[in-house]
Amino acid sequence: MAKVIAKGAMAAVLAISVLLTMAISARVQADDSIYFRIGTGSTAGTYFPVGALIAAIISSPPGSDACDDGGACGVKNLIALATTSQGSIANIEGIAAGRFDSGFAQADIAAWAYLGHPNFWRRGRAMTSLRAIANLYPESVHLVVARHLEITSIRDLKGHRIAIDRPGSGARSSALAILNAAGLAEGAYTPVTAGPDQTIRALTIGTADAAFLVAGYPSTAVRELTDSGDFTLIPLRLSELAGLKRSNPYFFQHLIPENTYQNTPATPSLAVGAQWVVDASMDPDLIYEVTKALWRQENRTTLSGGHEKGRLIRRETALQGLSIPLHPGAERYYREAGIVTPE
Repeated sequence: MAKVIAKGAMAAVLAISVLLTMAISARVQADDSIYFRIGTGSTAGTYFPVGALIAAIISSPPGSDACDDGGACGVKNLIALATTSQGSIANIEGIAAGRFDSGFAQADIAAWAYLGHPNFWRRGRAMTSLRAIANLYPESVHLVVARHLEITSIRDLKGHRIAIDRPGSGARSSALAILNAAGLAEGAYTPVTAGPDQTIRALTIGTADAAFLVAGYPSTAVRELTDSGDFTLIPLRLSELAGLKRSNPYFFQHLIPENTYQNTPATPSLAVGAQWVVDASMDPDLIYEVTKALWRQENRTTLSGGHEKGRLIRRETALQGLSIPLHPGAERYYREAGIVTPE
């Protein structure tokens, strides 16, 4: 498998195609293949291309050359597959149901699932078996609005149609929490249920006036909207959102830099950590090897070059802001690396 993946989401999609092909071949060639499904998100977001990138670097299908010989530097016999989904909640539910072996989730959603918090997790009992592999990168809250409406603050959205993503997404949970903190409770606006792809269309044809898109910048969906010149971002500041930090301590103040999107200045916003999570029942030896492969120096070039957010996925920040306990296999790796101090 090539060690360097070209920049951009298209390269990530191509990586998935390659992995799927290898998976089919490996199924014929060997009985000891290990399949590892990663729940991600929409192809218009960041979870999917980053998930495809990670799937590529942790994979080493049967028959692959050894890492030292220029082959894949992943887990022996592992075939990892990034799978699209509706986002954080859907990924955690998929892990609980056995549809995914792991998945990406916002730090707050992972915490609410683990704790069974009724305001954010309405799927029954707490998922106390949820565990973390690593903190990955910050996800930015993008609040996109149509320029012609001349909206300058979130409170100006009263009475407007706002796309808040789909049930099962962390973005929807974030949007509702932020709107409520801004004094826009249910009934103060018209919610539009739409995933990132549908949100682009809704804004473009005028069936939505604004939208929340939670993704590591640059987001493909946001870029498509701002490149047109018809849409911009409006600022979000914790100081102007009463009680948000108390109700959701995982949000932090953040800046989307100038030139991230065309026609858009530097924009204050909020962010929340994206975490890679699994169930505690996953084989600790496997998760140890997966964690080790993620942080192998040989995979650094691919991780940094495959997607802009890949540069922020670093071992030094792997434990920052974790909202749930580490999986024992991941913890073993970090302890051996001297990153976790034994209690």
